[in-house]
Amino acid sequence: MRRMRYGRITAKTRDDGFEPSALSRFVPSGLTILALCSGATAIRFALDGNFRAAVIAIIVAAVLDTMDGKIARLLGADSKFGAQLDSLADLVSFGIAPAVLTYRWTLHQAGGAGWTIALIYCVCCAIRLARFNIETVEAADQHAANAHFSGVPTPAAACMVLLTMLVSFQWHDTTAGAWLADPILNGAVVSIVSLLMVSRIPTLSLKNLHLERRYLWLASLVGAAIVTLAVLWPWATLSGGLALYILTLPLGARPRSEQRQLFREFGE
Repeated sequence: MRRMRYGRITAKTRDDGFEPSALSRFVPSGLTILALCSGATAIRFALDGNFRAAVIAIIVAAVLDTMDGKIARLLGADSKFGAQLDSLADLVSFGIAPAVLTYRWTLHQAGGAGWTIALIYCVCCAIRLARFNIETVEAADQHAANAHFSGVPTPAAACMVLLTMLVSFQWHDTTAGAWLADPILNGAVVSIVSLLMVSRIPTLSLKNLHLERRYLWLASLVGAAIVTLAVLWPWATLSGGLALYILTLPLGARPRSEQRQLFREFGE
């Protein structure tokens, strides 16, 4: 989500004198557009009843959403236009797409109540993105690295509302799989996640995590292991990662000084 970093580097010249080419300035926005297209494609898959493909499309959008910010900073191609485009893409990929997918999968069984819950999720996602943009613009010091987000970020929220679906993919022929598709259960999950998005609950931001060079090999091994697990057991790996993220939510409430110390100890 590159919109957090706009203002730190201009699109013209970085502090080190590097001037991005005209083509490189379009690369981050191109990735954002691809993320938008992936989120829109997830809606199509959901309407066709291809729920697994829809989930994959949302995950691809989340990966692209992470990449565009990193590449924008690497190329020095940050821009206000890109920041706004990123927010609009997030609304489609992590707001509308998960809402339509969840409604098409199970909430439609609840009739108007299910559609209302889906709409509330979309509204909360829009509020979360708008509030974040305003807070970023009004920040007194945009160079300061926040130790946490205010509320659950939209990509994480989109994955959280799909957690029961991910688990059901593994138990689709069992009684547990049928229970996980219950509209009441999923309506409750979507409602809770919607509230978490617009809440002021602090959640951890991993942008403060900077590993020293001597630990890069360990990070590479962990990354390779995660990719291997994702290829062999994709739904179980995603479910486990989401469960781990949910368990870390209480850490965001810790004082910023303690959070920075945790990151410092992890990276040392």
